Amino acid sequence: MSEWIEIGRLEDIPRQGARVIRTAAGDIAVFRTADDGLFALQDRCPHKGGPLSQGIVHGRRVTCPLHNWVLELADGQAVAPDVGCARTYPVRQEDGRVFLSLEKAPALRTG
Repeated sequence: MSEWIEIGRLEDIPRQGARVIRTAAGDIAVFRTADDGLFALQDRCPHKGGPLSQGIVHGRRVTCPLHNWVLELADGQAVAPDVGCARTYPVRQEDGRVFLSLEKAPALRTG
């Protein structure tokens, strides 16, 4: 069973931007898309550790600010030809409030 932590209101996260949540497990970037979709990824690009929270959100992807790697927000996978993955976390919205779960995300397929 997952434990959900309230991290703020939807309005606290800019559209096409992110908010960083500091945890004992490391920083987590919570992204908000233009259509109010929410996604949470480890705030480290799998390439060189760049801060994904400072990247550009476009559609349902984020571009790392260091070397322009593009990652899918839904599953953390790098877009080809790049290969790598950022850990994802469950996030949800309820009555304008945003909740994050620090439980381990499902295993991702590679290749």
